[in-house]
Amino acid sequence: MEGWLTDRAVLHRRLYHDAGDLVEILGGRPGQWWALDACVDTAPYGDETAWSFPPDSGEVRQGWLLGRGSADSKLAAAIFCPEPLNCTAGSPCCWMSTSTPAVSVVPAPTWPTRPRPGRPAGVMIGYPGLDEVVVGGRGLWRAAVAVHAPSGHSGSSRTVVGAISHAAHLVRLLDAANLPGVDSGQGFPLPPKLSVTSFHGGQGFSVTADLCELNVDIRTTSTFDAHDAETLMRKAVAELDTELPVPKSTEILPVASWPPFRLREDEQPAAVLPTAAEAGLAVRAKTAGPSNIGNLLAGEGIPATAGFGLPYEGLHGIDERASRSPKGP
Repeated sequence: MEGWLTDRAVLHRRLYHDAGDLVEILGGRPGQWWALDACVDTAPYGDETAWSFPPDSGEVRQGWLLGRGSADSKLAAAIFCPEPLNCTAGSPCCWMSTSTPAVSVVPAPTWPTRPRPGRPAGVMIGYPGLDEVVVGGRGLWRAAVAVHAPSGHSGSSRTVVGAISHAAHLVRLLDAANLPGVDSGQGFPLPPKLSVTSFHGGQGFSVTADLCELNVDIRTTSTFDAHDAETLMRKAVAELDTELPVPKSTEILPVASWPPFRLREDEQPAAVLPTAAEAGLAVRAKTAGPSNIGNLLAGEGIPATAGFGLPYEGLHGIDERASRSPKGP
């Protein structure tokens, strides 16, 4: 990325820590600035033997760009790359990526002769798929849970209910948790969702485990927020520790919390993208079940959309690939 920008004499500078790389364009018009966002990091490859081509291929075959990250979201970054070259002194534009590693473009004249700009008026996140523009998403509350119990010999005449059995009971309690449905009066079209996504404990065969660790992911909505999620989690843990008491209580460590968000139809940048696409595409607004960086921005009061990009297959899965053409290969 840096080499591409340098070769084309696009002024940029590298930042470190959580800020990614930064490119600032010397425009000539003051006022609000907007950010275009695309990550250049990728999901793990998974089982590489299941792929029909190397995950880091980068080959273009029959109109498809092959490899992990081609769809999510290096093609979006590639689409954004020429934008600095299209900026003029009277028409500032910007590109900011909040994922690491990343390249960011923001409008000047704020740099290097003026103070750095404040927060953007909005962020447009590059994301694959031509049919939808994501204008909202469920939030999340995530926690690591440590379930304790006395250890013992698996063959002993003394019955020991180990941490794995305790944790399995907690999973049953969570699976049976009473989550609310969609509240149509709030205008948020999705219900909350709870998933146990990781379960680890014990080793070998002859010892019952004294510790089992779980990861719990709860997707939140406008009527079931992070406080509600944590309350549900603590209620289930209290029930577990009451039904199966042990010397050390179950521990909950919250690790992440992003709010849900949903932009109004007339709110920028939600309004501009479908309107701009009307010339050649039928694009619908969507509130997504999975979260994205738009949730984090929403927590800072910055409106964001995700999409649209090019057709794709295998996103985060086997044989990820993206089309070089909006019409497909």
